Amino acid sequence: MSKVTVVGAGNVGATVANVLAHKDIVKEVVLLDIKGDFAKGKALDTWEQAPVDYYSTYTRGTDDYKETKDSDIVVITAGIPRKPGMSRDDLISTNAKIVSSVTKSIMKYSKNPIIIVVSNPLDVMTYAAFKASGLPATKVMGMAGILDTARYRAFLATELNVSPKDLQAVLMGGHGDTMVPLPRYTTVAGIPVTELIEKDKLKAIVERTKKGGGELVKLMGTSAWYAPGAAAAQMVESIIKNENRIFPCCVRLTGQYGLKNIFLGVPVQLGKDGITRTIELKLNKSEMKSLHKSADHVKAVMKTFEKMKIK
Repeated sequence: MSKVTVVGAGNVGATVANVLAHKDIVKEVVLLDIKGDFAKGKALDTWEQAPVDYYSTYTRGTDDYKETKDSDIVVITAGIPRKPGMSRDDLISTNAKIVSSVTKSIMKYSKNPIIIVVSNPLDVMTYAAFKASGLPATKVMGMAGILDTARYRAFLATELNVSPKDLQAVLMGGHGDTMVPLPRYTTVAGIPVTELIEKDKLKAIVERTKKGGGELVKLMGTSAWYAPGAAAAQMVESIIKNENRIFPCCVRLTGQYGLKNIFLGVPVQLGKDGITRTIELKLNKSEMKSLHKSADHVKAVMKTFEKMKIK
């Protein structure tokens, strides 16, 4: 059984820890936050839930990185959340420093962990963690596509009045308004979604998906946490159980789709060593154009990050 550390005991981090505990697939989850008592309280609450919901995973909170020693997987959710009117890119200066610092602190006590980044702006924060960690690119990834496809599938399930269990979808690109949902690769129990829904309705759902995070910020005044937390936990599960499930994740591209040295959302397989395979789909001209447009946006934010010269 493995050890997982979740950095950041806010809404998303606490949800990751709680969902992981319920899956009962790891021995221990460490919830770390600069507000140590806050993390201890969230972790203790989840441990007290164990006899009720019948799991054995021990959860404990801390503000000391020594407690993260020998972690197999680290999920980084630390950073400030979005506020109404704030784009993910507005977060970069603050969150880049936080993610870089967190990563370096983790690496002091864990030799070869797999790092999953959830902090925004996601694609560039994943790049920041990769640079700070010194780990192979197969061991550093970002959680975005699973959340985005979940929103896409949830909206489709509502529109079609079907179970979300029957929906499969692929979504690529950056985590934000330039993401690229792919209706051609979207199915309902194996049936192409284009056969079940009118074009204009499908287009409207795609547009709603692109702004899905912003919709929730407007409603709640802060970022979402249930779906993002569960999405990150699902990635951990595929790695811990060596399931080699195919998920859209933010990973470093080395020539796939004509893109290099950029972290972007594409389909990959996740197993015990991290990213075991990056899948290159045969995109049509329109899809490829949209993907490269999304990549251009991410590159622009990467340049902003590079100018900061964080050490």
